[in-house]
Amino acid sequence: MPETMTSQAQFLKKTALMPERKYKCEYCARAFSRSEHRSRHERSHTKERPFKCLKCRSTFVRRDLLLRHDRTVHAKDGGIPLHSEGKRRSNKNSSAAGPSKPTISIEPAIEPFDGNDGLVDMETAAVLMTELHQAAAAAMVDQEQMMLRENPRRSMSSDFDPSVPYTPGAIRVDNMSTWDPPTPSSTNTLPDIPRTSDSQDWNANTLQLPGHPTSMERSFSAEPPRSYASSPNPYFSGFASPSGLPTHSTPPPLPPTVENDEQRNMILNNIKEMDKERAVLDRFRLPSKSGLNRYLREYFNLFHHHFPFLHMPTFEPSTIDPPLLLAVLSVGALYTFEKEQAYTLHLSSKVLVNNFLHRNQEFSSLNCPLWTTQTLLLNMVFASWSGDAKGVEWAWSIGGLLSNVVAGGRCELQQRIEKRGDKLPTRQEWIDDEGSRRTYFAVYIFFGLLTLTFNYTSPITPAEFGSIPISLPCSETLWNSPVADDTFWREAYINEPLPSFADAHARLFSCDTPSYSAFAARVMINTLFLEVWNTHHTSSVAPAAIADYRNKLAAALATWHRSLDSVTSETMIVPLSSPQKGHPLIFNALALYRVTSARLSVDFEQIQRALREHIPEEVASLMTAATDAVDRSPQMTAVIQLCFECFQIPALMGIRWVARTAALNWSVEHPLAGFDLMLILSLWLYKIEDEMETMPPNEEERDMFEKIRALFDDDSVELYGSRLSAAVARVWGGMLDDVVVWGITSILGESFKIHSHTLALNDDSGLTLSSSASSPSSSPEMDEDLLSDAE
Repeated sequence: MPETMTSQAQFLKKTALMPERKYKCEYCARAFSRSEHRSRHERSHTKERPFKCLKCRSTFVRRDLLLRHDRTVHAKDGGIPLHSEGKRRSNKNSSAAGPSKPTISIEPAIEPFDGNDGLVDMETAAVLMTELHQAAAAAMVDQEQMMLRENPRRSMSSDFDPSVPYTPGAIRVDNMSTWDPPTPSSTNTLPDIPRTSDSQDWNANTLQLPGHPTSMERSFSAEPPRSYASSPNPYFSGFASPSGLPTHSTPPPLPPTVENDEQRNMILNNIKEMDKERAVLDRFRLPSKSGLNRYLREYFNLFHHHFPFLHMPTFEPSTIDPPLLLAVLSVGALYTFEKEQAYTLHLSSKVLVNNFLHRNQEFSSLNCPLWTTQTLLLNMVFASWSGDAKGVEWAWSIGGLLSNVVAGGRCELQQRIEKRGDKLPTRQEWIDDEGSRRTYFAVYIFFGLLTLTFNYTSPITPAEFGSIPISLPCSETLWNSPVADDTFWREAYINEPLPSFADAHARLFSCDTPSYSAFAARVMINTLFLEVWNTHHTSSVAPAAIADYRNKLAAALATWHRSLDSVTSETMIVPLSSPQKGHPLIFNALALYRVTSARLSVDFEQIQRALREHIPEEVASLMTAATDAVDRSPQMTAVIQLCFECFQIPALMGIRWVARTAALNWSVEHPLAGFDLMLILSLWLYKIEDEMETMPPNEEERDMFEKIRALFDDDSVELYGSRLSAAVARVWGGMLDDVVVWGITSILGESFKIHSHTLALNDDSGLTLSSSASSPSSSPEMDEDLLSDAE
C-alpha cells in the first residue's frame, strides 16, 4: 500500500507541476509560459507577418512557414536553401548529445494560401501525390510481370533484395505478422518516384515499433531494417501466413480504360439510348477520354479494394450499363478532387437508374438486374459520405428498396445454385454468382456503416443471411484471376474453402475458429458489430439475459480476431499504402473490430443521431457533455487500450504523413470507427485530469495515461491548457480535416476541434461541461496549431 501511495503521489506531482504562465497577451486574457508562444499568439490579433521571403513578395507569420515556403517553392530555382537555427544547432551538437526520447510536437498548421506564395493547395498537392503514387505502383507491376516472365516459379520471398527498388505503397498481400514500414515521405515535399538505378531499398527506412523507444516519428536510416519477428506488433499479431500456401505474388489486373474516341462515342450512345426522357443529355457533358480513364483508374486503384464487388477483369466501360458506369466515374472523380464533375456524374447516374426502374415496372425484387443494385449502392455511398445532410436522408429513404432487392436477389441466386446441383459452374456462371454474393454483402456492410455513424437500424439483419445457405465471398486473388487462365481458376475454386455465412457465424459463437477470405472476415465483423448494437437497443429482454449475451459476443469477437491467422492467403499486389501487410479489407475489419469491442461498454446514440444533421457545433456540444458515458473501471481501461492503438497507428507512421495520404489510401471506415474511439479516449483522459486530486488513478490507469502522455512534448500539451485530453482531440480533428475526399471526415474533424477547444476552456476558465454548447469554435491561435509533425 505505501508503494502505491508513493507512486500515486509522484504521478500527481509530475502532472500537476506545470510551468507558470507569466507571459500575458496584451489583447486578451490568454497567458503563456514562454514569451515566444505569447508573441506568436499576439500576431493572431495584430495580423503581423514579420518573416519576408527574399526571393519573392510572400510574407509569413512564423519563420518555419518561411522555411517551408523556401523548400517547396524555390528549391527548383537553385541557390542556397534557408535553414532554421534549431536545425543548425541540432546538427552541430548531434554527435555530443545522446539519443533523446522522440516525442510528438504539435507543429502549427500551414496558413491559408493567399496566392502570392506560389504554393498549391492541399487538394492539388494530394492529386499530384496520387499521380506519382500510381506511376510508381505501375512501375512496380511492370517489374513484377518481367520477373514472373523470366521465372514464373520464383517466389517473392526469394526475390527480396536490398538492391532491388520496391515501390512505396505497392504492398504485397501476404498475411504476415510484421508491420510493413510505411512509405518514406517528407511533410514538406512530394515523394519522388523511385528510379530503377537507385540501389537503396525503400524498406531501409525503418520504423520504430513498440518494444523500442516510443516514437511518433519515423527513422530514416541507411542501415537495413531490423527484424521485428521477435517483437510482434500488438495490433496485427494475427497475421501469420498459413503454411503450405503459395507465396509468389500476382500483379493486379489493370484498371479498365477507354481505348479510343470510338469507345467514348459508344458510351455516349449508350447513355442516349437509356435516357429516353432526355433528363440527362440536355445538361450533361461526357468527360473526355483522358478524363474517363483518370476517373476509372482512381476508382479501381483507390476505392475498389475497399468494396470489391465489381469484377475488374471483365469490366468494359463501352458495354457496361450507363448508370453503373457513371456511378463508378463519380467516385473516381472524388478521388481526383474534381468535386463539381463528381456531383454531375453522381446526379446523372441517379436520374438514369431511377427512370429505368420507373419505366420497367415488370422488374421485381426477384428479377431486378444486378447492375441496378450496384448502381444504387454506389449512389448511396456517394450521398452518405459526401458531407451533405440531405444526401444521408436520401440514402436512408431508399434503404428499404435496396434491402428488398437484395433479399430477392439472394433467393434468385440460391435457385440458380440449386438448379445446377453438383455440377461445376462455368467460369461465366461463377463470375455472375460471385458478383451477386459480393454485391449483397457489400450492401450489408454499407448498412452497417450507416448504423455505426448515424445510429440507423440496418434494414438487413444477420438473421436474413443466416436463413439462406449463402456462401461467403472468395479470396481477392481468385476473384481477380485472369479470365484467360481457366485452369488456375478451376483449381483454385475447387481447393479454396468457401464456408457459408451461417456456418462461419455458428463457429464464431462456439469459439471454433473459421477459415475464410479477407472479404469474409470483413462481413463477419460487420455481423458482430450489428449484434452488439442490438444489445443497446433492445428493451424487451431482461438485463441478465443481455449481460449473458454480451459475454458471448465478447468471446465471439476474440474468436474472430484469432481467425485472422487462418484468413486465405492473398498473393495479389494491392497498390495502396497500409500500416501492415495484408489486404486492405483486413485493415478495415480491424478498425471495426476495435470499435465493436468498445461498443460493448460505451454507446453514443445521441451523438450519432446528431451527426445526421452535419452541424459540427451541435455534435461537439454532445461530445463534450458525454463524459458520464465513460467510467473508470478495469473494463474501460481495456477499451482505452484499443483507443490508444487506434491513435498509435498514425502516430507510428507519422501524423502529418497520414493526414496527407490516408484519404487516398485508407477506407472511410477508419475515420468513422475512429470517431468513437478517439471520443472515448479524450473523455477518459479528461476524467482522469479532472479527478486527479479527489480520486488518483490506479496503477493501470496511471500506466495508460503516461503511455499516451509520452507521445507528446510539454509545449504541445501546453498549447491546450495543459490538457492532454484536448491535445489528443485536436490532433485527431486536424488529421481528419487536412485532405478531404469524403465530406463526412471534414464534419468529424471540425467536431473534434471544437470539442478540443471546449476541453481546453474548461481548464483555463473553470467552465463546466454543460457550457460547451455555447462555446465558440476555435481561436485563431488554436487554428494555427493544428497537427503534429513526425519529422
